Amino acid sequence: MNFFIFLAVVLSIYTVMHGLVFWGIHPLLAGSPAARIIAALWMALMIFAPVAVHMLEDRGFELPAQILAWVGYTWMGLVFLAFWAFLIVGVYELIAWLLSAGISAVPRHSLRGTGGATVVVLLVLAAGFYGFMEALNIRVETVTIESDKLPPGAEPIRVAQVSDIHLGLMNRQGKLADIALKLRVLDPDLLVATGDVVDGEIGHLDGLSDLWNTLDPPLGKFAVTGNHEVYAGLGQSIEFLERSGFTVLRNGGRTLNDRLAVAGVDDEHLNVSEAKEVGLLKAQPEDRFVLFLKHRPVVSEEALGLFDLQLSGHAHKGQIFPFNLVTRLEYPRQNGLYSLSGGSRLYASRGTGTWGPPMRIGSPPEITLFEIVPATGTQPEKGTDA
Repeated sequence: MNFFIFLAVVLSIYTVMHGLVFWGIHPLLAGSPAARIIAALWMALMIFAPVAVHMLEDRGFELPAQILAWVGYTWMGLVFLAFWAFLIVGVYELIAWLLSAGISAVPRHSLRGTGGATVVVLLVLAAGFYGFMEALNIRVETVTIESDKLPPGAEPIRVAQVSDIHLGLMNRQGKLADIALKLRVLDPDLLVATGDVVDGEIGHLDGLSDLWNTLDPPLGKFAVTGNHEVYAGLGQSIEFLERSGFTVLRNGGRTLNDRLAVAGVDDEHLNVSEAKEVGLLKAQPEDRFVLFLKHRPVVSEEALGLFDLQLSGHAHKGQIFPFNLVTRLEYPRQNGLYSLSGGSRLYASRGTGTWGPPMRIGSPPEITLFEIVPATGTQPEKGTDA
């Protein structure tokens, strides 16, 4: 029942967004009743497109689901951008109306009209194209982490992080091939995936395991579950990751050498208690650099000082501006490196792929390369949520 309530709330919000966009483009449709009807029917179809995608995918209609996903989620990104643009127009119109109604001498200037609507539509299309191109441009972010757990003169430990790839109907062979190529060039000692590697039904992703298996870093490949591994089906998600050569850390840890240990916990959807998380970290060797994998960029106060670096993802830094302002309310640490008390640090990845709209604006996708080096006394730079 909770799922249906959640679905009803999401569809209601999405419907309201479409309503505002329809209001905004209405001047462009005013001269044609047929155009208004077609626009309304199209919007009604697109409101339910994400639900239809999952229904088609669940029933094995992969190609129709893939086509509808590209259409529906691209439209979702454009509607999101148009909603914010027309919201600004609506607020301006309301203020102008109140001023002209209260002060007769104040002339009312309207942004709403054929010209204004045309400008907004063109800006939205331009922003959407930019966001699509930005989503294709995976950046490599290099972060140096100093630690006194590495003896002076020791070779750096190079750890590559990917997160939130969302392999599924839309992010597939081409996306993973690009990621794998970049990882081969980086040639890290260790590869970690911090959740949401998969998305939706994954029975049709078997061939992607071969790409993952071309990557064989000397210290191994480790992954933790994210919420989308749960949504896709936990069993098949873990099977895919293991078939791809990952060791899935489900509230467990490994000592990799005399300098490094890695630990990881399940996503909170699987009801991992804070006590279990703290107990896991207390069990790690104190003389090793402890790398802690956790999907969401949330830090337990009790765990501070028990790990050296927590790697997380999940928030995508909002993925499309200005949604980062919304995700920041839930995840204030959502972008970059943060110094914490007790000598711990958190790195929140923007994510390597996309969820939903195949766009990113103000939040380019990333692969992160950490170089863990002996300490020299330099303090790490704190990340920002801008």
